[in-house]
Amino acid sequence: MGTAEIQGALWGARSRDWADIQEPAWRPTFEAILAAAEIGRGTRLLDLGCGSGGALVIGRELGAEVAGLDASENLVAIARERLPGARIEVGDLEQVPFPDGTFDVVLSINALQFAGDIVQALREAGRVCRPGGTVMLAAWGRREDCEFLSITMPAVFALLPPGGGPPPRPPLGGAGVIESLMHEAGVNPVRRGEITSALTYKNADEGVRAILSGAARVIAHAGEDAVRKAIAGTLARVTRADGAIVFYNRFRWVAGVVH
Repeated sequence: MGTAEIQGALWGARSRDWADIQEPAWRPTFEAILAAAEIGRGTRLLDLGCGSGGALVIGRELGAEVAGLDASENLVAIARERLPGARIEVGDLEQVPFPDGTFDVVLSINALQFAGDIVQALREAGRVCRPGGTVMLAAWGRREDCEFLSITMPAVFALLPPGGGPPPRPPLGGAGVIESLMHEAGVNPVRRGEITSALTYKNADEGVRAILSGAARVIAHAGEDAVRKAIAGTLARVTRADGAIVFYNRFRWVAGVVH
């Protein structure tokens, strides 16, 4: 089974909750990252790991010509509904199904860490980007700077057996990690920055549903009730007086040039 088949089954299990609750919470983060990528009218933009198209919808609002790739057939189906006329494909990050030099900007937001081979995925990003174009990778910052990662996800992953958590990957939010991977892939990193943004859900029920939409592996092992309880037990620390759930996080991005 290829990377796309494995990841697609995990991320597409609750595709409507992902599309209707989780991705809207990410909109401020997407907007900040697209601004840093200098997306504008006429930009040919490819989003690798596009999910149900949340960032691409913003790209189209900015006037970009958008396309996407994701492992999940369910999420891609929703992205195609949202973005009529856009080419949204199902496939592996290590084998991007677009011709050489097609795009001005190739973007990936919190997705390349799920590739079986991150360097090969970056090579593919560089291949489909035009000479002089931009490959931009954005990822969670340091765990201690991300409330979602430091408060709630440890309780969720604790339900997995030893070794059953996410596969070990380079800490992409660490200084110089993305740059090193880009160099290895033949992409020259030229700009970098950090974004502080909040993931906001209207109430605890919505927050739990959003987090469950990306927790298929844990649900399969521990059952939905156990995962719900684990998530809910962490939310008091991030609950506002009005009942909204707000996680403040820092994201790191690096933009590289393709020669």
